Amino acid sequence: MVADNLAVNRFYEETPIENPLSPTSLQYTSVSLSEVQYNKLRLEASAFNLNAKAAKSKVEHCLYGYVHLWGDDGLVKEAFYGNRKKRNYVSRTVIGSQGFIGSSEMLDINPRPVKFLIKSESSQFSVKEGCILLSRSGTIGNVTFVNKTLSKLLVSEHAIRIEPIAFGGYIYSYLKTTIGKTLIKANTFGAVIDEIEPEHLKNIIIPDAPESIKQDIHDLIITSFNLRDQSNDLIENAEKMLYQELQLPPIEELKPTYFDKTVDLRNYTTRLSSLDLRLDCSYHVPLIHLVEKVMTKYSKEIVTIDDISKNIILAGVFKRIYVDKNNGIPFLGGRDITQLNPQVEKYLSKTKHDNRIKQELEVFENYILISDRGTIGKVQIVPKHWERWAVSQNIIKVIPINNDIAGYLYCFLNSDYGQVLIKKEIYGSVIDMIDNNSVSKIKVPLLKNELKQQEINNMVLQANALRYQAYLKEQEAIKMMDDVIEGKIIRF
Repeated sequence: MVADNLAVNRFYEETPIENPLSPTSLQYTSVSLSEVQYNKLRLEASAFNLNAKAAKSKVEHCLYGYVHLWGDDGLVKEAFYGNRKKRNYVSRTVIGSQGFIGSSEMLDINPRPVKFLIKSESSQFSVKEGCILLSRSGTIGNVTFVNKTLSKLLVSEHAIRIEPIAFGGYIYSYLKTTIGKTLIKANTFGAVIDEIEPEHLKNIIIPDAPESIKQDIHDLIITSFNLRDQSNDLIENAEKMLYQELQLPPIEELKPTYFDKTVDLRNYTTRLSSLDLRLDCSYHVPLIHLVEKVMTKYSKEIVTIDDISKNIILAGVFKRIYVDKNNGIPFLGGRDITQLNPQVEKYLSKTKHDNRIKQELEVFENYILISDRGTIGKVQIVPKHWERWAVSQNIIKVIPINNDIAGYLYCFLNSDYGQVLIKKEIYGSVIDMIDNNSVSKIKVPLLKNELKQQEINNMVLQANALRYQAYLKEQEAIKMMDDVIEGKIIRF
């Protein structure tokens, strides 16, 4: 309903409809013609979202005033995304290749690309350190800050590149707040796939805090992402040390031998004693046997995950009862475990699921998590701030026998060799999956040099501790940003 003579918006909420299929009551408002014109003549309800109006009003009445995010006096120099083009993927061993990730993988603390492009032919996908990435389609509003780790990768055109004039960390923190997310999502359009465009950032307002506050928030974010880089460097160095001690070549250099090379179809034989009652060919591919042979050659001994774990838990399927944030515990799915601070949208009821949470679902620092379906084999070591959170039945929890082996186990499972052995256990005719029994049999090489093994372990645990510190710094920045909006920080 359009009323061009309305000076003030009026909000109405109807009496709830007595229909169990209607989760919320119907809300509606009248809008002025000038608002329609301001929103580029858009008439869909989302463009006049009530929560967005309330959020915008709060920023407009902020103690320090406001500016448009991208405008004459704004904080953004440029916002754009790369042109679409046909992607010609290559092997990562090709000279000049660079990892390519999408707008969901860019949120990972240490993205591990599975697709690669020639860098010189894909400049439109490159990202600069210090810029901000904002997902523009599908799940709108996911945001990350480009640190050293991410700047080494190519990112798809589904992420808007936001280049700040200054104080990029301040902008990032604002877009991470509830207010910032609400304003971004209010600009969503699309009949089938939700999207936003860079020009919509010109409609977003942001508090114009004094430079000292902007600098403080910016510095916290820079510190947070520097800590993530340090964490990733430690894990990379730990993996290099593992390869050196076991004298493992890059996995691409392993050349399996096939039975009959005269035909195009890859074919191979296996012994009856090696079947393990598994008749699926993926369990017996020659690369797996070659991996096991190579890692055995210079190891002290080969153990299984079961040998070095207290327990390996795969939760059962159950009807979940979700509640609000204050009455539940965060519930993570398989796609969440690779992120430092997942955007938790579901909270399990403590009272309804208390026993199951304690027995099957809750996690503690330095547990190892492995995704068991979907993208199988994603591995994460639990950071401190996830303690007592719950994870779904799509994630296997490995409880290491102690912290002297937890970091080393993560390092191996996260390596290319560990990934091959995890994927060996995949089964399923329709949906691929693994389970706790198959994970328990995965082989792990122990090093002859126990001091080096302990050094690898300690490097991973140190990296995990740095991730916790990175989380705290980011939360401090977001809390400061919220306080700026609420007028709780007074500084001129």
